Amino acid sequence: MPTHNFNALNGRVETIIIHSATLEGNLLGDPIDREVAVYLPPNYDTSTKEYPLLVDLVGYTGSGLSHAGWKSFGESVPQRVERLVNAGDMGEVIIALPDCFTSLGGNQYIDSLAMGNWAAYLTNEMLPTIEKQFRVKPGAEHRGVFGKSSGGYGAIVHGMCHASHWGAVACHSGDMAFDLVYRNDFAKTIMALDAAGGSIESFMSGLASNQKISGADFEALMVLAMAATYDPDPASPYGIQLPFTMDTCEIVPERWQAWLKWDPIQIIESETAQRNLRSLKAVYIDCGTKDQYALAFGARQFVRKLEQFGIQHCYAEFPDNHSSIDYRMDESLPFLYRALS
Repeated sequence: MPTHNFNALNGRVETIIIHSATLEGNLLGDPIDREVAVYLPPNYDTSTKEYPLLVDLVGYTGSGLSHAGWKSFGESVPQRVERLVNAGDMGEVIIALPDCFTSLGGNQYIDSLAMGNWAAYLTNEMLPTIEKQFRVKPGAEHRGVFGKSSGGYGAIVHGMCHASHWGAVACHSGDMAFDLVYRNDFAKTIMALDAAGGSIESFMSGLASNQKISGADFEALMVLAMAATYDPDPASPYGIQLPFTMDTCEIVPERWQAWLKWDPIQIIESETAQRNLRSLKAVYIDCGTKDQYALAFGARQFVRKLEQFGIQHCYAEFPDNHSSIDYRMDESLPFLYRALS
């Protein structure tokens, strides 16, 4: 059994609320007043020092607020950082842990009519607010973004599409190679929708009235969230249109292509994405060799393209699956700090 960390936090966490014009009008009707937990190091109040900024993008069904709080048999992200600082592995940083949860259970941190313009929120609203309210070193060269799973996807896509806002990125087990990651869940999604009445509306209504979400419903909800992210349709319920037929589960080519254009394996083919990655101080990627979503294969494909295009990076594999791998931040956080310093 892993050891619990009983160490008290020496720094502190403040929570701010950002009233977002960028998220206004999202088709899910989700709140536009969003919380951001901000970790401040121990000597913040007694010094005039400025600090690098790290932004934590959490995985599907998560919130940055959960990474700031207590965790059984583990560490919060602030506790982890303080341990790494005390061990001399990295220096002090400010960490932003935004709440980007949606009523479809998660976020991929890109702009979507249905889910909300989350990339714009993070880069155009959250970052300037933090720079204004806290003593972070100004400018992209002092900012890093990291995450796992959907958060890892968000981090690497921000590196390819929004590099002017970031100095370094770290992607743990991020969604890549969509043909491997998502398509196996399409038939199961149809069955879950059929069991709930045959429509997205009846499925969502059932979830709202259920006391808990089954594993099958969770997998279906994730597919709906991805559809609302990668290929939103303002005319459809919740902005969701599916990339497959409901009777035969055949791929609808036009709809699936709309998803694939957001696959990191495809995005990196553009010269703009390659140029953006080269502009970063550092790119970190890792994935477990036993990842139950087959993400290691996507990571290997992506890294092969990095090598093909001559883009410097750090890549690591480790003998574990997709779950409970926060310990990998012991590698990425010092890596980001060194790059930003």
